[in-house]
Amino acid sequence: MEPNESTCRICGGRVREFFDFGRQPLSDYFPSEEELDNEFFFRLAVGMCVTCTMVQLLEEVPRDRMFRYDYPYHSSGSERMREHFAATARRLIGTELTGPDPFCVEIGSNDGVMLRTVRDAGVRHLDVEPSGGVADVSRAEGIQVRTAFFEESTAREIAQEHGPANVIYAANTICHIPYLDSVFRGVDALLAPDGVFVFEDPYLGDIVEKNTFDQIYDEHFYLFTARSVSTTAQRFGFELVDVERLPVHGGEVRYTIARAGRRQPSPRVGELIAEESRRGLADLTTLEKFGAQVKRVCWDLVARLRELRDLGFYVVGYGATAKSATVLNYAGIGPDLLPCVYDTTPAKIGRRLPGSHIPIRSAEEFRAPYPDYALLFAWNHLDEVQAREAEFTKQGGRWILYVPEFRIS
Repeated sequence: MEPNESTCRICGGRVREFFDFGRQPLSDYFPSEEELDNEFFFRLAVGMCVTCTMVQLLEEVPRDRMFRYDYPYHSSGSERMREHFAATARRLIGTELTGPDPFCVEIGSNDGVMLRTVRDAGVRHLDVEPSGGVADVSRAEGIQVRTAFFEESTAREIAQEHGPANVIYAANTICHIPYLDSVFRGVDALLAPDGVFVFEDPYLGDIVEKNTFDQIYDEHFYLFTARSVSTTAQRFGFELVDVERLPVHGGEVRYTIARAGRRQPSPRVGELIAEESRRGLADLTTLEKFGAQVKRVCWDLVARLRELRDLGFYVVGYGATAKSATVLNYAGIGPDLLPCVYDTTPAKIGRRLPGSHIPIRSAEEFRAPYPDYALLFAWNHLDEVQAREAEFTKQGGRWILYVPEFRIS
């Protein structure tokens, strides 16, 4: 195997690298001052399997390092996402969880934001969440929780204790799991004969089209397409029966999978696969062009940040996101260009951004006084952030964005 190749975790095919982001830290590990010398780093390179077309990382980070007890991200932190998950739950309750005693299992429910609506409807449910801290938050909300990683052995134990699940749901979780073979065998063991496995994750088509390259980081082991998901489902005796484009997190797709032959596939499945073929999403040349665009955008970003600094402008970051690790560490942006980043998450404040070690300050301090420019890492919450910080713009402050291109607004 060549240094820029690996073996596909799903089909055993050859994964050919198309971009290397270099040495990267854990994206959701925000070290304190005392922890700066103990960070874990790995090579963040991404490639495509020439057999099943699944886009994936070439190097796997141990799951226990990523999804620790103190995992800092809370799904309920965004009003938009709270509304999204409530609507998702209501839809599942109205369409799939309609029998006499329906059962819903969520893989990686985080702080239980989706299952709160399921709970309120009186539907039997279980949150399978490996990160103890957010699992405790979910449990405190009255959600039934099993603190564990979802895999075949876990699923068999759940099925034995609770019976089959009518819905197995996951949001921004399945793409985190390298061992998809075990996940699908677990779904096979737990899912009711007519049940559905529904998951939504960042969509490779949107990442390439919008150049949202910072969606590639340690936790996003896979970047799905309808074609690669369909091929994977077939390998384990399932069928992709529906797809739905979602506007959240810069563009996602919700995939609905059922046992083969149990449901009539929606025309949307074939339509999206055909669109992916026209766009060349399974073509390495397309992905290599995407990589060239990443290099150009990062070069532009660094050049402008240096220019603004040298002109005497005060520039800060906004949003201590996981994906900020990719752009900051690949582009080599540190405290010399961004003295600090502001964030609303209490667990992150007073700590440092991974790798770059830029200090994180409370968003409450953002206005004391306002900076000249703010580089927005939480670009997927642009409207929400701009509404919260409307006074910044009124007083002449300007937002810097790098997706899909470098621009100042």
